[in-house]
Amino acid sequence: MKKNLFLLLFLFSFVAISQTKVGGVVLDDSGKPVAFANVLFKNSSEGTITNDNGRFYMESDNDYDVLIVSFIGYDTQEIPLTSRVSYNMEVVLKESTEQLDEVVVYSGKQSKKNNPAVEILKKIWAKKRENGVRKFKQYQYDKYEKIEFDLNTIDSALMESKIFRGLEFVFKDLDTSRITGKTYLPIFLNETFSKVHGDNLLDEEKEVVLGNKNSGFDNNQAIIAFVKDLYQNYDIYDNYLKFFDKSFTSPLSRTGVDTYNYVLRDSAFIEDKWCYNIVYYPRRKNELTFKGDFWVNDSTYAIKNINLEVTKSANINWVKEIYIEQDFDVVNDSVFLLKRDYMLSDFSFQKKEESRGIYGKRTTVYDNYVFDISKPKSFYRAEGNPFDPQILDRDSVFWKNSRLEALNKDEKGIYQLLDTLKTVPKFKTYYNLVSVLGSGYIEIDKWNLDIGDVYSIFGFNDAEGFRLRGGARTYFGQNDPWRLEGYMAYGFSDKKVKHGFSAKFLLDKKSRMIISGGNRRDIEQLGISLTSTNDVLGRSVASSAIFTVGANDRLTNINLSTFNLEIEPLTNFRIRLGSSFRTLSSALPDAFSLEYVDSESPTGISSEIKQFDLSTLLIYTPGKRTIGYGVERKDINDNYSTLLLNYTRGIDGFLESDFNYSKIQFSYTQPWQLGGFGRLFSTIEIGKTFGEVPLGLLNVVPGNQTLFSIYNTFPNLDFYEFVTDTYASVHLEHNFNGRLFSRIPLLRKWNLREIVGLRGVWGELSDENIALSAPTNIPLRAPNEKIYYEYSVGIGNIFKIFRIDFNFRGNYLDSPNARPFSVTGTFGFNF
Repeated sequence: MKKNLFLLLFLFSFVAISQTKVGGVVLDDSGKPVAFANVLFKNSSEGTITNDNGRFYMESDNDYDVLIVSFIGYDTQEIPLTSRVSYNMEVVLKESTEQLDEVVVYSGKQSKKNNPAVEILKKIWAKKRENGVRKFKQYQYDKYEKIEFDLNTIDSALMESKIFRGLEFVFKDLDTSRITGKTYLPIFLNETFSKVHGDNLLDEEKEVVLGNKNSGFDNNQAIIAFVKDLYQNYDIYDNYLKFFDKSFTSPLSRTGVDTYNYVLRDSAFIEDKWCYNIVYYPRRKNELTFKGDFWVNDSTYAIKNINLEVTKSANINWVKEIYIEQDFDVVNDSVFLLKRDYMLSDFSFQKKEESRGIYGKRTTVYDNYVFDISKPKSFYRAEGNPFDPQILDRDSVFWKNSRLEALNKDEKGIYQLLDTLKTVPKFKTYYNLVSVLGSGYIEIDKWNLDIGDVYSIFGFNDAEGFRLRGGARTYFGQNDPWRLEGYMAYGFSDKKVKHGFSAKFLLDKKSRMIISGGNRRDIEQLGISLTSTNDVLGRSVASSAIFTVGANDRLTNINLSTFNLEIEPLTNFRIRLGSSFRTLSSALPDAFSLEYVDSESPTGISSEIKQFDLSTLLIYTPGKRTIGYGVERKDINDNYSTLLLNYTRGIDGFLESDFNYSKIQFSYTQPWQLGGFGRLFSTIEIGKTFGEVPLGLLNVVPGNQTLFSIYNTFPNLDFYEFVTDTYASVHLEHNFNGRLFSRIPLLRKWNLREIVGLRGVWGELSDENIALSAPTNIPLRAPNEKIYYEYSVGIGNIFKIFRIDFNFRGNYLDSPNARPFSVTGTFGFNF
């Protein structure tokens, strides 16, 4: 890392205080870095180990004069520290000529047998702890959490760049990270104080937020939602720890001996407990692993302190460093309580040492534990409002009394800094730009209006040709009790104007009773979903795909009006009663006909469907977390399951509706985190239509003629290739997150990820429904002879953002224009 005069003056200011900081690299005598070498201050238990590139950094509040560096097979080096701050050290280890005592020294590549560290690990497993509060009938405690974001690796080039011209005053509060040794500028702080109540007999837990405070940004819930999803809770005793949607093998896992090397380094008193110190580091590169050490009590085998640092070779994007510290208070043989949890993440586009990034730091402090005070079940079921103005507007006295850990000088300065920045026009411009990119909407505050979304402006299909779309929505704040939204679009080939409009109102916050309605007149590709659309604003990717395989001409003119009443009687369980009236006709009749036999028509054939439906929809999403209390809420996680049951009743005669029928549909979607083997997505769908209906009201097996990989579709099927009135389908997609490629030397450094998929569908189409749609000009076929299936293999994380899938058709290859093979892809910014 390059240093400049400003940084040198800053570092010299620390010499006078009682603190020692060291950093550098450990090399062997040939100049190659030594990974996982032991580095510690002499006559202390304070130490670390070098990373994959041989680099290290650590600091202490105490004064030390000697640094000890050691590794198996090399002579131990003792380096005098001539100043309190020693950066850019270069330590060269020479190969040892002495025979080491194998029983006493455990370093380097470790055996799983006859290793005292592994024997201690087995005792930890045998006495594996639950959280100490689980040992009591009831519990409650105070929880204080602060989350901070900092701009890091500040140098003169950054400070003098055009982007900060006029904002130079922000650099007066630079500091140095005690973890990485890099300079950083605090830019955001969020504080939350809450009381946590739990009842182990009722299996209930509730966190009551008493105060929440943001540095600027008007307590933006989008930021809070992002932060809450980014930093989720974890338990070090679990076999796998989940961060950024990835499962890392815990050093305390029962599979740890196959993943880590363990070294018994030291033993000492920690407070009044005699503890062993065990160092661990990965056996292989490019896996989702940590390096670090932990102190474990010699009698209870409960963890007293643990440090975890993600190895730089780990297959994770946009994150250069992850560092975790946890401290526990061991009360007795059966109870331990978490006291403090600290996590630092260094978000960066590159993993190079000198690359700039943003620190994300979360500190959580727990205190004032109280046990065996019971509360009624109704207390746990009652929902609070974490965004109540009273909670968001706590005064300085509240925060002074509630902070379980005081703010340091830099953290105190963040509030003043953000208040000042909000008055600077250049900063407001940057903030508005980021807001537009994040939300897709341009805010016009004086009109309480948002213009957008900007990502839907352009489109193309065979019926409309090139298409332009513009929209707007009302926006008074994040928790608006009502919202109006609409759009207009124009196709340059059909020269027609389209539109969509919706209105929704929150009638009751407690039960989340919402009424909504709207109308849409547009062109839609309905062959990409098994369920009929009732969305008056949304539009599928297939409706506007510029590039497709074959002609995307099976498009439908849709005029849809809806009215719905929704209620959430239980958390994450929604009931929606709805009605809809739709008119359907082909957008390109010569290529795709929706005609059906109609005895009341003068010609005996009708080309337009008019249909009025009543529907009841039940949706259960256990584990889903949301934020906000207005008519629209934001999801803050995606690892929840979804169970959907929909009953539709078509009524003929009303508003000239054409058909009388019933339809029932069920779907179950579940993400499965399979530890170190990655993540599996699964979806099961079944449905049946009772009564005779034409093609426009049947269930179309979702094809995919776009070049995009779209989950829950069949990329080797054309739109409307299979049509059903009874169906059952399953979709499986597994991402190994690089577990296989990491074991192949030539592929390891690319951090690629393996994706496999399997999908199948079976369906029937009755003779009556085939006869009803006889005038259509496309074949009507269902996969009733055998289950239609496809499989795919894919490579993800290409240049960190691209994914490509190779899709293979398993059967029905005799169908006209059947596509036995296809290539699809997608892109996105994923960890």
